[in-house]
Amino acid sequence: MIARLSGTLAEIAADTAVIDVGGVGYQVLCSARTLDVLGPIGGEILILTELQVREDAWTLFGFSSATERDSFRSLTSVQGVGGRLALAILSALSPDELARAVSQDDKTMIGRANGVGPKLAARIANELQGKLGAVGVGGITSAPRGGTAADALSALGNLGFKPADASAAVNAAQDELGADAGLDALVRLALRKAAK
Repeated sequence: MIARLSGTLAEIAADTAVIDVGGVGYQVLCSARTLDVLGPIGGEILILTELQVREDAWTLFGFSSATERDSFRSLTSVQGVGGRLALAILSALSPDELARAVSQDDKTMIGRANGVGPKLAARIANELQGKLGAVGVGGITSAPRGGTAADALSALGNLGFKPADASAAVNAAQDELGADAGLDALVRLALRKAAK
């Protein structure tokens, strides 16, 4: 199982990225949201992955957060939802929005994704009820996404922290410091929280 890749972003296309890891280019299918936060070509990145092995292909899917990967895994457990369709759903809805739509049985919102008809949206809402995210007072709790938080998550991942631990530490640090926290302060506090 390939759980993550750390290397240089070599290419980006409509739904894929190529990550150069030690001279080997891994083609990774990603949601539009993940592609948006990967950074510039030639930059160093860490991406979480899920490998799907089929009779005719091995396909690597990439994610910017543990929450997105968990949502992907949940979606692909639903009959009729393959990897590419799960990515289409995660391109249309963030993991937070998907969890909220499922918890509220909002089939119309789930159906916004390309390739998801009313019957499939209903099946997703029904089968994933209570399996996505944790609904709290402030909405859905999730892994940090975008900007400084994504960079901090990548830094902790590069230091060997498990994605779930790194995500929890960065979330806690960001809650304490606020959304405008600088990368250095965020990483320092997240390291202290992850070490506890």
